[in-house]
Amino acid sequence: MPVSKKMAAAIANSSWIRRMFEEGSRLAKLHGVDRVYDFSIGNPNVEPPPEFKRALEEVVRETKPGVHGYMSNEGYYETRAAVAAYLSRDQGVELTASHVVMTCGAGGALNVIFKTILDPGEEVITPRPYFPEYYAYVDNHGGVLKLVASSADFDLDLEAIDEAVNPRTRAVLINTPNNPTGRVYSRDKLEALGELLARRSENFGRPIFLVSDEPYRRIVFDGMRVPPVMQTYTYTLFASSYSKELSLAGERIGYVAANPAIPDIGLLMDGLVIANRILGFVNAPALMQRVVARLQGVGVDVSLYQRNRDVLCRGLEEAGYQLFRPQGAFYLFPRSPIEDDVAFCREMLEHLVLVVPGSGFGLSGYFRMAFCVPPEVVDGALPIFHEVGAKYFGSRSA
Repeated sequence: MPVSKKMAAAIANSSWIRRMFEEGSRLAKLHGVDRVYDFSIGNPNVEPPPEFKRALEEVVRETKPGVHGYMSNEGYYETRAAVAAYLSRDQGVELTASHVVMTCGAGGALNVIFKTILDPGEEVITPRPYFPEYYAYVDNHGGVLKLVASSADFDLDLEAIDEAVNPRTRAVLINTPNNPTGRVYSRDKLEALGELLARRSENFGRPIFLVSDEPYRRIVFDGMRVPPVMQTYTYTLFASSYSKELSLAGERIGYVAANPAIPDIGLLMDGLVIANRILGFVNAPALMQRVVARLQGVGVDVSLYQRNRDVLCRGLEEAGYQLFRPQGAFYLFPRSPIEDDVAFCREMLEHLVLVVPGSGFGLSGYFRMAFCVPPEVVDGALPIFHEVGAKYFGSRSA
């Protein structure tokens, strides 16, 4: 066999998201793009803001030598200082450039974090449903991902987390706004989680980290604001990217920031910087570092996402589907009409509608829709959801 057993298993269990995305591409070629309604992958469809193009043009025109060469593994000082200044305002905690490492997206940031803090066999707790790549990110560095239940409305279940914590626990990983549910965790919940982790860290005589993955932080609706997690717990590591807030998913630019109140912060930052190098990232993309340094606080127009959310939620509820109204991100996670979510997704595929089984996110009986799509995709798919809904829910979807 040309690959390792571990990679063979990974291939066999490859992400439902990617499988459905590839199937959507195949169906679009077969039936035409306008007849396929693809909600499979969270690929931002809102164009980057005009400030991005201006900043990119400015950076490209710069002629000073060495701009395409190697740099310090943590990234350009000017970029890290700009990120730190923005985070200081956003988090209400004073950060400097020394508390930030630029990375190859939020995925790169999480791998850098787990490489730095995990010893073999140590556990990372995360609520389900969860972003499926988390399993690989933790496993990459010898860790064990431990899933715990969320509440019925996808909020943090603090009792479940408390019960799961044990001497092998090294971190709790949260994602807010959440993929796939769109839940934003409240400040009260985050403070309670921080108190829980502080108490359990004291019990075990070593810190349990809170790793907050927040690439959707600026994609929120109805005046929602994501609470500043660094104010709620000392041992906080913050991972983010510009993939969603600037629609730069393909540019692979993000960062990890550490709460400056962490004891031995210098040693921790040294570990993050070295991890960035030895994992093969070396440094974040030079061109994009120089661009995003000029775009702190700039974001895409989320009104299209909110329009799609509102239309989908209203249409699906009218058709009889049960759902939690997303507070942020661009995902909807309704309950499947049948317990077998895979079978339901296959049924929708027959109607050329691509949605992803909830079992791929660790919670069967649901399905995920990425509504970062043109409005006509939403509008064209709703009659199909009504048609299928009539089969399961009766005349209310007629």
